[in-house]
Amino acid sequence: MKVLILNSGSSSIKFQLIEMPEEKVICGGLVERIGSRDSVLVFNLSGKKHKKKLPINDHKEGLIKISNVLLDVENGILKSTEEIEAVGHRVVHGGNAFSETTLVNKEVKRIIKENFSLAPLHNPHNLLGIEIAEQIFSNSKQIAVFDTAFHQSIPTKVRKYAIPNKFYEENGIQLYGFHGTSHKYVSERAADYLGREDAKLITIHLGNGCSISAVKNGKSVDHSLGFAPSNGLIMGSRSGDIDHSIVFYLVNELGYSLDEVNNMLNKESGMLGLTGYSDLRDIESEAERGNHACKLALEMNAYRIKKYIGAYAAAMNGLDALIFTAGIGENSELIRKMVCNEMQFLEIEIDDLFNSRKSAHLREINTSDSIVKVLVIPTNEELEIAKQAFHLLEN
Repeated sequence: MKVLILNSGSSSIKFQLIEMPEEKVICGGLVERIGSRDSVLVFNLSGKKHKKKLPINDHKEGLIKISNVLLDVENGILKSTEEIEAVGHRVVHGGNAFSETTLVNKEVKRIIKENFSLAPLHNPHNLLGIEIAEQIFSNSKQIAVFDTAFHQSIPTKVRKYAIPNKFYEENGIQLYGFHGTSHKYVSERAADYLGREDAKLITIHLGNGCSISAVKNGKSVDHSLGFAPSNGLIMGSRSGDIDHSIVFYLVNELGYSLDEVNNMLNKESGMLGLTGYSDLRDIESEAERGNHACKLALEMNAYRIKKYIGAYAAAMNGLDALIFTAGIGENSELIRKMVCNEMQFLEIEIDDLFNSRKSAHLREINTSDSIVKVLVIPTNEELEIAKQAFHLLEN
């Protein structure tokens, strides 16, 4: 079965064509800078990377470019779009309606749209990707995989906020959790590696967006992102946890509008607001040159992660493994070292040599006498979506 995976962002579309159940990636790539004259189409085929710069005005045009790559006679990937049995879509927010992968229909699309306000940077583009894919891959099953689904197992005592009950009962204001596809994938890889389905794990997804999950017996039991993907850890341009009274002070005392505050906390804060840079590689380079703001921002970032690790280890009454994943988690030797430094009370110790090594595979970076395993596991959200889509159709 050939499954096409689409991850539609605000100005990009990631894609992979995967043969299931063999889990063989036939072709994968990215359309980025959609809406710009300098749009880029990048794809990997037979171990060779192809890159084209061309104007791509909108997401529909981007998906047409992707289908053209797959149907190109010289590439020989597909003879017809009918060979694609399923198109799996990443959808960020499913609210309380979805605890598992689901076939897309009118009702599913209505609920995705209903949740626009809960994930305004993601859900509109996710739905647009579905609607365009329905046109281009009209014979394929459209399947939605929700980032929030993995976190439906979080107990009520954790997901409920201490505000009047009616907001939880009537308006669904609660912790939903995000990056669930990534946390599910790496936690299952870790459990397999440890040979323990009952393992107590903390999974740390560090990219432009960041989150941390407590996973016990294969289930998410706590998570740093809540009602919307904006609180918790310090992120690329999002503030993470702040005192909510700051919002009222900015509005009532400093004269900002609510829209301006929302934009500030989501697009102008985090590492960008602290340093002027949003790319961690730039921040690390500047810190090495003695840039005080960058050094402090890195310390703040690592400290916030450490606090959550301590809290989740306490909540689970133990910890078997700590997992780093996503772009920063997989590639930043410095962040991993800063987070794991002085964590001996939790029996966490990393080996600097192991930590410095690069690999595209799961690896241990802990010392031989560390009680807690510290693992770096490359996430693969596309493969996880393909697996869930395949299982849905098979069953």
